[in-house]
Amino acid sequence: MEKTIHTQKYMLFLSILRESRVRAGVTQVELAARLNATQTFVSKCERGERRLDVVELAQWCSAMGVSLGEFVTQLEESLTRSALGQA
Repeated sequence: MEKTIHTQKYMLFLSILRESRVRAGVTQVELAARLNATQTFVSKCERGERRLDVVELAQWCSAMGVSLGEFVTQLEESLTRSALGQA
């Protein structure tokens, strides 16, 4: 297992994270306010400079109006498509 956070799978996770925020119509500034964090924190997470744990991911999903289950389902589907060369 790779030790770096810069794996293809993690990059796909970050892409879905950003897409979820944009689809929800939430800016980084708005998301930061909902998380009681800074826009810089949100930006670093979305760029992969700062990793999210599952508890933080659940908070992000809630702040974006997306269920954690929906997010994970979308991630799993994207990972499957990627593994099949359909990304």
